[in-house]
Amino acid sequence: MLRITDQIALQDWELVEQFVRASGPGGQNVNKVSSAVELRFEAERSPSLPDPVKRRLRRLAGRRWTKDGAVVIQVSEERSQARNREIARERLAELVRKATVVPKRRVPTKVSKNQKRKRVEEKKARAEVKDKRGWER
Repeated sequence: MLRITDQIALQDWELVEQFVRASGPGGQNVNKVSSAVELRFEAERSPSLPDPVKRRLRRLAGRRWTKDGAVVIQVSEERSQARNREIARERLAELVRKATVVPKRRVPTKVSKNQKRKRVEEKKARAEVKDKRGWER
């Protein structure tokens, strides 16, 4: 079980881990050992996540969100399979944690008439200064 917050915990059956061979450092070891991890979380079917969190997670996941509603995280940073697995789980937990945060609603503001008037006056004053710089007419 992967604990995200006090209310949200992902069950083991919701997570699928697959180990593949990684490119990069490791010498001959790289050709023999499957140290890279691909963590797949079936977010769309998860009973652990409320619908608003699922929608935000889909937006945050971006390209990592598959057509069938899963989040796929690939990690091949370390030579150790266990460490890559840890990193993948941490990243998933962080992504879901970010999705639990409800964004503040933006309140549209209106520019006051006084501000508009001041802006126009400043523009006119600046234009006048520039106009006086010109050649003698």
